[in-house]
Amino acid sequence: MSKTPSDKLFRLVKSLTPAEKRYFKLFVKNKPERESKYARLFDLVDAAAEFDDEKLRTKIYKSQPADGKKYPELKAYLYDLVLKSLQSFDEQHTVEARLNHLLQGVAALFKRGLYDDCRELLQKAAKIARQYEVFGQQLEIVRWEKQLAYTRMDVDFLQKELERLNFEESRALEQLQNMAQYRQSFFQVYTTIRSEALHRGVDKLERLRAQVGQPIFNDPDAALSHRARVLYYRTLNLYHYASLEQEQFYETGKKLIELIESQPHFLRENLSDYIASLSNLILSCGLLRRYDEVRECLEKLRNLTPITEDDRRKIHRQYFTNKFVLCIYTGAFEEGRVEMERHLAQVGLSDAQETASFYFQYFCICFGCGDFGRALDFLNEWLRQPRTVERADLQSVARVLSLIIHYEMGNTVLLESVLRSTTRYLQKKNRLEALELRFVQFMSELLRTPAGRERTVVFRRAKDDLQRLSEQHEAQAVLDTFDLVAWLESKVSGKTFAEAVRAKAKNEAAE
Repeated sequence: MSKTPSDKLFRLVKSLTPAEKRYFKLFVKNKPERESKYARLFDLVDAAAEFDDEKLRTKIYKSQPADGKKYPELKAYLYDLVLKSLQSFDEQHTVEARLNHLLQGVAALFKRGLYDDCRELLQKAAKIARQYEVFGQQLEIVRWEKQLAYTRMDVDFLQKELERLNFEESRALEQLQNMAQYRQSFFQVYTTIRSEALHRGVDKLERLRAQVGQPIFNDPDAALSHRARVLYYRTLNLYHYASLEQEQFYETGKKLIELIESQPHFLRENLSDYIASLSNLILSCGLLRRYDEVRECLEKLRNLTPITEDDRRKIHRQYFTNKFVLCIYTGAFEEGRVEMERHLAQVGLSDAQETASFYFQYFCICFGCGDFGRALDFLNEWLRQPRTVERADLQSVARVLSLIIHYEMGNTVLLESVLRSTTRYLQKKNRLEALELRFVQFMSELLRTPAGRERTVVFRRAKDDLQRLSEQHEAQAVLDTFDLVAWLESKVSGKTFAEAVRAKAKNEAAE
């Protein structure tokens, strides 16, 4: 059986930014003419919409015969060439690469006895390493300074500078160890929260409390560098989130953002912490109904220029996820629809599979706009997605929403069938929780009740019951996805669903 062609080269070329592609063209500009096939293959891969190895081979060699190894070797060489160009590109754009480049230069000059030139490069490297708190390279710079003085038998230099060098070495070691402690605690807290997302037991909280109860969390001044202080606040921020301490979650989030923004040069190197911290602050503001601050944070997130592909994906996902939640919770459904269309256009150009995670939000936005047909389309699209264990809660939610949308569309005959199938599904899956049971009973009663005042009474009774049941933890899967109580209120009051949601959000914000 023939080996499946590798798509490594295809994936690498497709991951390049326009700037990186331009740099590659300059990087290979002086390659000899006989190697032009590599540039030709690069252009073909770049232009290809999907991976088709045989088509690429045919376009490169045309009618020329090619032995079995020739084309794979061509691809392997181009892959290495692209990788080398990226390494060269990164030397100009990342601090770590620049420092490594300078220290490699020091080694090369030292080997040739050009000691004054070594010291000049070390001074440049030391300035960068201090500014960006790159402690490992600071230690290497001190080592080279001592080595240079020793090699040149420069006792005068050592007498004058040895105390400073020893202090810088000890300080860098202390800061490196200090940051390692905070990093260990951060990842311990993060892992505990993520691996036990549905568990809120006392033992989990005790483990988290033990982490933040260490002396290094007694005072932010215990963090000996900017990067360590960021980890200090990120760890506490996660802890307060897991402990359901909303005010502290908000306060530590605010301090964290202020800290990160106070040293903007770090953001030119790494956006990951800032993106995560903005997302958490948005969440805390949302929990406290501080919607103006949510909008401010969303604008910051939207205006970020990503450094990596991971940054781009996280900014895209976090912005739209939180923007949709804001519009849904505040009843700004028309604004949400504008953002939804923009999101659909962007996802269509990049990663269509990502759309599936937004179907419920699309549903809510279209429902709030009164576009029930499109809302049903998105709900059906979600139901057609592959089912997994973690989607079990959402399966029952989707069926509850299906009952609501068919009622709104007046599909009475179909609604009876959907109600029976929903009841069977929930019973079969042992998912008939108190709220779901009451809602199924309500829909059954609704179908038997004529329109008018009697039906309004049914709605009011269901609203009172579901409002009481909404305090139960088991009800959150439904209520976090769709404001069921606001829908029932709209039927009782005669308002639109959007008006009911806006009134509810206004009342909550005023409390």
